Amino acid sequence: MTPLFAGVLTHSVLTSLDWLMIALYFGILLAVAWWVVKRGKDTAADYFLAGRNLSWWIIGASIFASNIGSEHVVGLAGSGAKDGVAMAHYELHAWCLLVLAWVFVPFYARSMVFTMPEFLERRFSANSRYVLSVVSLITFIVSKMAVGIFAGGVVFAALLPDMQIRIGDTLIDSFWIGSVLVIVLTGLYTLMGGMRAVAYNDAVQVVVLVLGSAALTVYGLIKLGGWGELKAICGSDMFNLWKPMVPPGVESTWSPELVTDASGRVIRQAWYFNKNFPWLGMAICAPVIGLWYWCTDQYIVQRALGAPNEAVARRGSIFAAVLKLSPVYIFIIPGMICYALAKSGKVPALAPMIGPDGTTVVPELAQQAFPNLVQHLLPAGLRGIVVASLLSALMSSLAGVFNASSTVLTVDIYGKLRPKASQHEIVRTGRIWTAVMVGVALAWIPVVKGASSLYRYLQEVQSYLAPPIFVVFFFGVFWKRLNAKGAFWALVTGFVLGVFRMLVDTPPMFSKEFQYAHGSLFWIINNINFQYFSILITVVSAAVMVVVSHLTAEPDYQRIKSLTYGTTTEEDRTRTRASWDWRDVAASAFVLLCILAAYLYFRG
Repeated sequence: MTPLFAGVLTHSVLTSLDWLMIALYFGILLAVAWWVVKRGKDTAADYFLAGRNLSWWIIGASIFASNIGSEHVVGLAGSGAKDGVAMAHYELHAWCLLVLAWVFVPFYARSMVFTMPEFLERRFSANSRYVLSVVSLITFIVSKMAVGIFAGGVVFAALLPDMQIRIGDTLIDSFWIGSVLVIVLTGLYTLMGGMRAVAYNDAVQVVVLVLGSAALTVYGLIKLGGWGELKAICGSDMFNLWKPMVPPGVESTWSPELVTDASGRVIRQAWYFNKNFPWLGMAICAPVIGLWYWCTDQYIVQRALGAPNEAVARRGSIFAAVLKLSPVYIFIIPGMICYALAKSGKVPALAPMIGPDGTTVVPELAQQAFPNLVQHLLPAGLRGIVVASLLSALMSSLAGVFNASSTVLTVDIYGKLRPKASQHEIVRTGRIWTAVMVGVALAWIPVVKGASSLYRYLQEVQSYLAPPIFVVFFFGVFWKRLNAKGAFWALVTGFVLGVFRMLVDTPPMFSKEFQYAHGSLFWIINNINFQYFSILITVVSAAVMVVVSHLTAEPDYQRIKSLTYGTTTEEDRTRTRASWDWRDVAASAFVLLCILAAYLYFRG
């Protein structure tokens, strides 16, 4: 008789010393979480914004930790193994955090809002707030939550490949076990401690993750034979940030001829340009996504809203920009090292990553680049610390999603329906919504397990949903003439276009057997580079906002005082000028110089 519940673990890459370090690490995190919960107060400001008293280094570390939690640790290394430094464009967006610090922080600090949809209501209307709330929740679920789940499963699948649980006649593999554990544990401490627990745990794990990942890069280069060997094996194309607009071997961008892979399967028509990160798409689309993410996304900005004043929020954002300089070297480069080790045969266990042609990377195995390097390169003890920080980072990313989702659902929806709700009731509702989002995350596991490219999936989804949000925030702050109707219709139009493209892309992304009929409308849309389609959504959204605003009445400038550059007062400008000094300027200049140096170096 088959037992109802049985667990089998026949192989583990972790030693007893590794498990001891993992237990010690999580013991520290548990102690921090317990200390935070004991200090918490039963108020909305404390639960959602940590009482607005976070220090600048906690804000910066938490912003960075939320960003690198899952898609960067697993997805960026996988992208590095497949595409080289192409995705470094997104990581060099540290300058976007400077835009948050110097452009948006003053407006957010003056408005004293809890959420980005709430700020949009202050600037435009309640309708815009509702639309952004819905879009934000969809973005949290289909992108940030999805990649967090996927990354947790990938890590467990790589490090504990033979872990299985049998329930009746159903055998559950390590991907499911890892995903469920990460979701449930994250949901528990987020539900209890709110934003304060999330932020302080982020600060702890950032130190360990950055140092551990840097150690992985060093060990990998030593094993490979140095930086020169990495460049020689990977080739100039993998070290080139600026991919050509036209795929190699295609003579004319407007040729109707088909482009096929080695097996003869049609992969695109030539006139659709290069499908893999062409320089034009990166130069235009990537900054739009970066500015939306770092300056207007609740998931990120909520940390800055937890600052006691404008000066602390700005300094925390600048500190996050400094930390943001590291992912190229501690996540993308290890992915390239993994590819080089596999291709050179210096680590035989990595050889299956390379396809039969000796060059092409197997996508599913590329996603395991980071955990595989941890498994095969790091010594016992250090391996356990990196694994612990890796799992903690995955939890940090999900914790940010749960907290941001709960905040939007409670403040922007429940708060509008129950404006007289007590502080205790608001906090209780926030905890309930956190539990609901944990349930949603569990339901997503079978969907995201089929994704073939984690980080590309994330960038595509964000590219479709971000443009209208970018337009209404940036145009709204810089141009006081734009009104509520223009913002509302820009959001709706852009959102409809983005969801349409996302729905078209979903079947072929999650099913290798699915293909649209060649030449059909859906086939054409699916084969247009996702960055070019994102540019189209941005242009359409901007045009709708400007045209509708000028065809309707001017906004009430007194109502939007201090919310745009055209309506700021002399008192506002004086207060902002007094909130920064030469240290903030010097740190910002340092970030810009580092970004420029990276762009000059990674030219192939």
